[in-house]
Amino acid sequence: MKKILLTISYNGHNYYGYQLQNDKPTIALEINRATKEAFGFECDVKGCSRTDSGVHALGFCLTVEPKSENDEITVPIEKIPIAMNIKLPNDISVLSAREVKKDFHPRYDAVKKEYVYKIHASRIRNPFYSNLALEYGREISDEGIEKMTHAATFFKGTHNFDAFMSVGSQIENTERTVYESRVERNGDFVEFTVCADGFLYNMVRIMVGTLLFVESGKILPEEIPEILASRKRENAGFTAKPDGLYLKKIYYNG
Repeated sequence: MKKILLTISYNGHNYYGYQLQNDKPTIALEINRATKEAFGFECDVKGCSRTDSGVHALGFCLTVEPKSENDEITVPIEKIPIAMNIKLPNDISVLSAREVKKDFHPRYDAVKKEYVYKIHASRIRNPFYSNLALEYGREISDEGIEKMTHAATFFKGTHNFDAFMSVGSQIENTERTVYESRVERNGDFVEFTVCADGFLYNMVRIMVGTLLFVESGKILPEEIPEILASRKRENAGFTAKPDGLYLKKIYYNG
């Protein structure tokens, strides 16, 4: 039986995240339905991550393989994106497909994940980015960008990120290694990009809320190491809305 790795993108506004949930629209639910209709049988679908309700993806990875040993995916690899996209709603798209080894797992074999968070920094809202970026409601000065950029550098390295995890999370090992953490202006938008070996629940959104506290003067950039060391959620910034968060890329060895 073939095992296929799909790279997909989606607008998560109309969904309760990726993972299957009872009686709620999710990305996994649509993928399961589309694979059955495209291939003619039920498939075992495994995703690389559990994106939250309202979160988007530019390069989400998942594997698809028949549940029954008697079934086989006969659609040519290069035609799978077209076959799938015909069956999927317009806010989900299969970008590419490739065959992988049977023991490959899209989540456990991932070595790095990269997210980008988009902030629309303007007093005038952008109707074309409704639910696709955080509407900040005002401009961010060059000085503000500099402060956010400085603060973001302190996330890099290996730290315990308890202060950047939602209260009530049952995760015991909160140590993560951040490889890249940067803030960039792109027209009216400010984008925060972060790449790490893994992320805690709402970690990126709390990072963004903290950077915006830095921009507004509520937190100094140099206080980020102290917040990390405190391991207390109340010392970090607010949890930014899911609207601006995108899973950008998954890295695998080879």
